[in-house]
Amino acid sequence: MVDPANTPLGKMLQEEITPVVMVLCTPLVEEACLKNGLSLVEMLSPFCNFNNIDVPVRTSSDQPYRLQKFKLRLFYASDIRQPDLEVAKERLKQVITQAGEEDFSELSLDPPQIKDILDSAESKILPTWFRYFNKELVRTLSFSDHEAFDHPVACLLAISSKDEEPISRFVDLFNPNKLPSLLNDGAMDPKLLKHYLLVHDNQDGTSEKATRILTEMKNTFGPNDCQLLCINSSQDGHVEHQDNPWACFKSDALAGRTLGCSLSTDDINEIKDLMQELSSKHIIPYMEQKVRALNQQVSATRKGFRNQIKNLWWRKGKEDAPDSLYGHMYTFSSVESQIRILGDYGFMLQDYELALSSYRLISTDYKLDKAWKRFAGVQEMMGLTYFISDQSRKEAEYCMENAFTTYLKMGSSGLRHATRCGLWWVEMLKSRDQYKEAATVYFRICGEETLHAAVMLEQSSYCYLLSKPPMLHKYGFHLVLSGDRYKKCDQIKHAIRTYRNAISVYKGTMWSHIKDHVHFHIGQWYASLGMYDVAVANMLNVLACSEQSKATQELFLRDFLHTVQKTGKTFEVLKLQLPVINISSLKVVFEDHRTYASQAAASVKESVWRSLEEEIIPSLPTARSNWLDLQSKLVPKNYKKANVCVAGEPTQFDIEFRNPLQISLSISSVALICELSSRTDEVKSDTNVASTELQNVEEHEELTMSGEMNSYISLFTLSEADFLLGGGETTLVRLTVTPRVEGILKVVGVRWKLSGSVVGVHKFECDPINTKNAKARRKARHSPCNDLKFIVIKMLEGTRVPAYKYINIQCKVPIRVQVFLHKLIKFMVMQNLKMKISHPRFLTVGNQELTMKFPDYLEKKMDVEQSSAHVSPNIASQNVFLFPEDVSIQGETPLLWSLWFRAAVPGNISLYMTIYYEMEDMSSTMRYRTLRMHYNFQVLPSLDVSFQISPCPSRLQEYLVRMDVINQTSTECFQVRQLSSVGRQWEISLLPSLDSILPSQSLFAGQAFSWFFMLKDRKKSADSEDKPSSLSCIGSDLRLCTLDDSQALIDVSKPPLAAFHYNERKNQGIPDQENPNTVDFILISQPQKSKTHSEIFDSLHLFSHHACRCSITSISPISWGVDGPRTVHHDFSTSFCEVKLTMTISNSSDAIASVHVSTLDLPSSSGQSSDVGTPQSAVPSGNQAGWHDIPVVSDTKVTSAVPGTHVGKLQPVESASPFIWCGSSSTKAQLQPFSTIRIPLQISVFFPGIYDLSNYVLNWNLIPNSDQEDLGQRQSSGTCQGYPYLLTVLQST
Repeated sequence: MVDPANTPLGKMLQEEITPVVMVLCTPLVEEACLKNGLSLVEMLSPFCNFNNIDVPVRTSSDQPYRLQKFKLRLFYASDIRQPDLEVAKERLKQVITQAGEEDFSELSLDPPQIKDILDSAESKILPTWFRYFNKELVRTLSFSDHEAFDHPVACLLAISSKDEEPISRFVDLFNPNKLPSLLNDGAMDPKLLKHYLLVHDNQDGTSEKATRILTEMKNTFGPNDCQLLCINSSQDGHVEHQDNPWACFKSDALAGRTLGCSLSTDDINEIKDLMQELSSKHIIPYMEQKVRALNQQVSATRKGFRNQIKNLWWRKGKEDAPDSLYGHMYTFSSVESQIRILGDYGFMLQDYELALSSYRLISTDYKLDKAWKRFAGVQEMMGLTYFISDQSRKEAEYCMENAFTTYLKMGSSGLRHATRCGLWWVEMLKSRDQYKEAATVYFRICGEETLHAAVMLEQSSYCYLLSKPPMLHKYGFHLVLSGDRYKKCDQIKHAIRTYRNAISVYKGTMWSHIKDHVHFHIGQWYASLGMYDVAVANMLNVLACSEQSKATQELFLRDFLHTVQKTGKTFEVLKLQLPVINISSLKVVFEDHRTYASQAAASVKESVWRSLEEEIIPSLPTARSNWLDLQSKLVPKNYKKANVCVAGEPTQFDIEFRNPLQISLSISSVALICELSSRTDEVKSDTNVASTELQNVEEHEELTMSGEMNSYISLFTLSEADFLLGGGETTLVRLTVTPRVEGILKVVGVRWKLSGSVVGVHKFECDPINTKNAKARRKARHSPCNDLKFIVIKMLEGTRVPAYKYINIQCKVPIRVQVFLHKLIKFMVMQNLKMKISHPRFLTVGNQELTMKFPDYLEKKMDVEQSSAHVSPNIASQNVFLFPEDVSIQGETPLLWSLWFRAAVPGNISLYMTIYYEMEDMSSTMRYRTLRMHYNFQVLPSLDVSFQISPCPSRLQEYLVRMDVINQTSTECFQVRQLSSVGRQWEISLLPSLDSILPSQSLFAGQAFSWFFMLKDRKKSADSEDKPSSLSCIGSDLRLCTLDDSQALIDVSKPPLAAFHYNERKNQGIPDQENPNTVDFILISQPQKSKTHSEIFDSLHLFSHHACRCSITSISPISWGVDGPRTVHHDFSTSFCEVKLTMTISNSSDAIASVHVSTLDLPSSSGQSSDVGTPQSAVPSGNQAGWHDIPVVSDTKVTSAVPGTHVGKLQPVESASPFIWCGSSSTKAQLQPFSTIRIPLQISVFFPGIYDLSNYVLNWNLIPNSDQEDLGQRQSSGTCQGYPYLLTVLQST
């Protein structure tokens, strides 16, 4: 634990609360002292502080103690008065101003970092002038009437040996009219200890006269109270003291003389002896005697229970009396004043128990008397006594809080005393490491004085910094508050100092508003002092103030530009914040063996192009000896991993410039900073660097525009950009550099000019490419970490194609696109062309020239047999298209080739195409190049087509097809032109007529329609005994419109439809081999050509909709049907009627099927009905699927696609059974995969009528083959009720 006496507060108390000696002297004494540049008080003061006086003292107790540290304070009688308030304020202002001048030399340096501040000691953190200011502030309250520690204890009267009538002079000096007013007003005790001093100047002669005068003085005033002091023993007056004791008291000497120049060592020793004898033999004993006398008096009148009751009774009723702030009712002779003197004397003599008991005793009296000023003063001394005696901390803080709040209650008259109390309280808390609480007290004593408040807020900020843990945000915030008040008092240098310290706190934080406030005002204040360079440097930090209001942003920018203009020069700033450079958006597009048809192609990831070009670029053995390896010996070692560009071809840099402000910015002269050196020079010495911007911002190197500089600039060409950037806007600036000669090109950064005044420079600080990532240099888009170095090779040729940026296309439209390949340089020949497309589903390569006009090329020829093969798989699956060997590009003649485009699905489609070509000149540095093309398409929905197929129960080889078409557009009208099935296996017939289905022949916007077809399997029906029924159109193609009878059918087996269909199947993962249980459809439609003429359709645009692998099988793999007569005439008078039937059973699975057919005889003629009703299925309607025959009079059969469904039985009209099954009642058979069998059936009918022959049951079970372990998720067995078969038997006539 630190001794309280050794703390800053303890030392302050030992300096400020000490006995006061009033000094009275004649003018001749002052004249003698001034020979040393000092007054009498100044000459004696350095020797009034004793660190080891060692004087025994006995005050109230009988036990003496030794006093070690003691100090006297000397004041002239004219100075013993309360200081003038205005003079005190001016004095404090001078202290602050002088401190600002001394610290201003450090303000031109960089502000300290917060880490360095935290690592520093407290003595280095706090400004040194704080302690001096606090002392001066405390001294402005000296000689208060309610405090006794400033009252004089003794009086030192000094005359010169040259004064006439010395004894009379002593009497005249202590004239009451010349004494301080506080002594005459009764506030101070005029009975003081007097000590008489005779001063002799040795330069005026010997001391014989002084000795006679001293003898006379002793005879008059007593031998112990008189003393002689001889000074100025040096005759020449040139004595220099190595450790000058007056240096800390006075900084200069009068008339240029050195302080104490006439005082010899003996003189100084004599002065020391004088002051020590005065203290130890006169003042301390006098105070000791007075303390004992006062203690006896107080003990007799106030101490003890009886005296306390008497005192309380005497003061009873004073609660109703008005408050007495100043306490004029108390004189020095009153009991209250005597007790206060006793306490202050005890404090100064370090008898803290006596002082504390006296303060406690008098505190109650002052409180009862409502003498609040005196009460607060006593509470203040109690708190200091608790502290210096190292007693209760809680009591000490309570007393200081009580005193502080009491002073504040007094209003303006108590503010200065509250400030002094707060300063002592702060030091008390700081000595106990309670910095957070100390900061709060500093804030409370700010008061109304702006300058004082600035100092207190600054001291409060340092308390927050020194607290554990440091409270940095409060530290910075209070520094800003302090600086603002310094500025209001015109203390600009102090304001700059506090704001600079606050910068270290907010640097790197998200507190943008306060950071901008600090930097902007620092810049303004530096500019007001004429330090424009430092002002601009600070204002640069607030330019990108995006969080501020528009008016504030305009203010910041306007003041910044105005300050720059005052400098009279153009500033070049590295990493200027306006506008903001988005370095992550930096894209570099250069062309080596890879060229790009558009900017969109250059923006695609390199991995996409690399995967697309794997099959067309030379293989690895060839690549090892490619054009890049040929240059390995010519490339410097440091540039082995550099990029490659071609002379004469621009290298493009896309950089985003963002305006973070709400106001517009004028940006001009935006250009790259590049360097280009010849390759040979780079290999030899890496010298002779040519640059468009040779001024390095960091090194400030300058080169004049000489002829050599002009030759450097001619090595390449740079583009420049000027633009106006609106508030909050982001613009992509495209800059290019075009090298003109071979060599090494370096891109250093980018530069621009803001509002024509400030040049901004941003350097691309890129790390070298790691060896493991060396392949990254092939990418067309580079991040800022890529190495921006380029090897420039000689000029080559290139190609260009039309750039379609964004096209809206209806879904599933096959259109013809013509690609133009045009060579830039006409002196070389390009050959061995190859092309690869990323999505053959959307784009396929056509022929070079078409002899027939589209779409006549696709029309089906009636006299030519349709090819059974849809398209050759080898041709369709070829990923790389090889142009014919005789195709090349020569001179300026372009190459025209056809491509077919089909928008297969709606949405955004990205197509990637690469064309590979070689140069005929094999001596060229680069042997081959690739042209990369990228197109984006937005595909809108057109028609939504869906198919549903159900087996026809009445005929096993026929299927019912339903086609649903929905026009998904909002304005377009389409004509459904043709439906085709792929291959010759199928025949399609339209069930109703065309006119009855869709009379308008058009499908309008939002309209939905359904077509019904009969689909027949030609292969399975070839062995059928039934003849095919007549259809409106037999074949694999069916026309669906009748407006134009001359309109030919489209041959879907020709390219590009065949190729598109193949790629559609491939995209869906359908194998190439045919499946007999699936069918593919192609629906062809065309849009309406004119909205005003609904009957005119655009024949140049065809829509092809491909439905692949539509299954013809039902849920059950077993299907069957009963064939036989529907109507029979028989004469029942002769015999019963026998009817023969045939059941055909088909297995559509790839497993062997075991079938068991059982016939059932129904009782009570349940199968006969005289009336034909609507059959109802026994299966719930939710399980029904497929198509159903509508029962009519001649044929009342109802079919279902779900095996096992059956209609309800007709009610019998008679009780006898009308028919029975003949022959075997149970038949078993096995069906091989995809096979069909026929089972004969027979019934005997006894009565005429209509009979439902569905009373049979078919049980089936699939038997896996030897290579099939299981049947997966397929149904492996089932039991099905017979299909309704209505037989009409009539009586023959």
